[in-house]
Parts: sequence; structure tokens; C-alpha cells
Amino acid sequence: MGPICRRALALVSAAAIVLGGRVVAGSPAAPFDTKTVAFALHFPSEATAYRDASAFVMPREALTIEARGGPPGDYAATTDHGTLRPAGTRRWTFVAPATPGMATVRVDGPAKAKDEIALRVFVMVPATTVRNGMLNGYRIGRYPAKPLNGNPMYRPPRGFVEVTRDNQDVNVSPHFTLQQFLCKEDTSKAFPKYVVLHERLPLKLEALLERVNALGFKVDTLHVMSAYRTPYYNHAIGDVLYSQHQWGSAADIFIDRSNSGRMDDLTGDQKIDVDDARYLYDVVARLTSEPNARKFEGGLGFYPGTAAHPPFVHVDVRGTKARWKG
Repeated sequence: MGPICRRALALVSAAAIVLGGRVVAGSPAAPFDTKTVAFALHFPSEATAYRDASAFVMPREALTIEARGGPPGDYAATTDHGTLRPAGTRRWTFVAPATPGMATVRVDGPAKAKDEIALRVFVMVPATTVRNGMLNGYRIGRYPAKPLNGNPMYRPPRGFVEVTRDNQDVNVSPHFTLQQFLCKEDTSKAFPKYVVLHERLPLKLEALLERVNALGFKVDTLHVMSAYRTPYYNHAIGDVLYSQHQWGSAADIFIDRSNSGRMDDLTGDQKIDVDDARYLYDVVARLTSEPNARKFEGGLGFYPGTAAHPPFVHVDVRGTKARWKG
């Protein structure tokens, strides 16, 4: 009997009955708190029901926000920076400040529900301010001159989120913070740093986090080994020219409940090896094949451990299916 089969039998013997990504019966453990509300917040690039969410705009850019679903009643929105004005029932227009930074738009559901979504709107530093591959002393490098096969996904980003000591621990989603997505090349304590992040990536990681908890792996977040990579760093490590990491659309991850810096033994065979990465790979593949998670389709690969890193899984949100073994 293989290690994955043994793990499956262990889950059955523990009477973990999973439905729709949640433990609904037979499990002695408390259910995982997804930190969601009864309504969903829609904006041009995404929709989310998480209590913490994020969006990325340019200075003075307008962002339309709409609350959908949920109980009837009055919905209200406020912001601590920028301008917010009504644009219809449960609908608002946020206009970003002229200077880069972060604004928090809070959308409250009806009073009885006590539901609130905090949308962190990051006002980016325009990419036009990059000079000779440097942004305010931070090395960015150069993006490819032409998008891959003309795909607009691979155009240089419009801007960069400025990460400071004050905002590095801000939640971009309930269980993931801004600093988890920083380029791992820069280990210095100097600030500011800069990052590019696709709104959908933390949402995909949240969905996966809920699923692995439902499977019995009780963990508050996923270990993000590598997320955003500057073109400079991506070239330095010899990755492909059009790596999704450079657009903030990819993360190399593993499950690490003890915060030991290595993948957990997911298969239950008392070893930590590529079988554990393959197990997590299969979990992601099953998740993205489900109708309610199709928007998270993208690249997926698993890798064995080396002297430099433990086994891990690559996920991205390119929007088309790609599978590989590292």
C-alpha cells in the first residue's frame, strides 16, 4: 500500500467527512475559520467574501465597488484615504489619492449581521519611475521588451506596491500578509521594498488553505517559499524569461505546521520527500477541477527537495491549465 493510500485510510479512520472543502461531521477538531461574510464584494478584477481583501490601483485611479448577495438591509462604506462616493444601491466609487500608499475601504452589511469587509487598496508607485532597473534604491531589473506571444498578461506591470515597516504585516487576505509575497532575494532590513501581487493569488491560496485544513492538516497559513521575483532576481537564479513570479501571479508553497522551514510529512510514511509535494499537488489539482474553483486554474508543478530547499509545489493564476514535474 502506497503512502498516499495510507494517509487516505488514516483520514477515514479518523472519521473526517469532507464536503465542499469543509469538515461537516465526524471530526473532533474545530472547523477552520475561513473568515468570510454573508455577502461578496465585487470590483473590476475580482470578487471576494473574505473579511480581508486587497486591490491594486494607480494614483487618482477610480475603482468601482459593489456588495452583492447577503441579507437585505442597508450597506455602508467608508474609507480612511482617498474619496468614496455612492454610485447606486450597494455600489460605490473609490478614487485613489494622488500619492502612493494604502487606503482601507470598509464595507459593512446590515447591522444585525455584523459583517464587514476591509478592502486594502494599495496605491502603487508608477512603473515609469523605475530608472536603470532601480526604484528608490531597490533593484527591479528589466522586464521582457515584448509580451510572450503578444499576450497582454506579460506586459510590464503598471506599478509596484511600496512595502514599509508599517504596512508589511497588513493582511492582503485573512491568512496571508503582504510580506509573505516579497522577493526573497532581499533579506536586508532596509525599507522600502517593492512587490507586484495579482489579486487572485492570495484568494487561491486561501481556498487551498481551507482545503488542507479540511483534510486534517491544521495550519493557519501556508509557507510561501517564493512569490514575487524581480526580473533581476529571476534572471540571477536562472528561471525562464516569462516566469509568472515576475508578475506576482505565482507562489512556491508547502505545508509547515511547526514553522520549521520544511514541508510536513503529508503522506504519513515518516519521510519528507517528493511524495509529500506530489500529495499537495494532487490536492490543488482536485480543487481547481471543481466548478466553484475554476477561476483559480493555472500552472501547477511539484518539485523534490534539494540542499537549497525542501519539497514544494508551484501554483499560479495564469488562467490556463499547465502541469509539470520539476
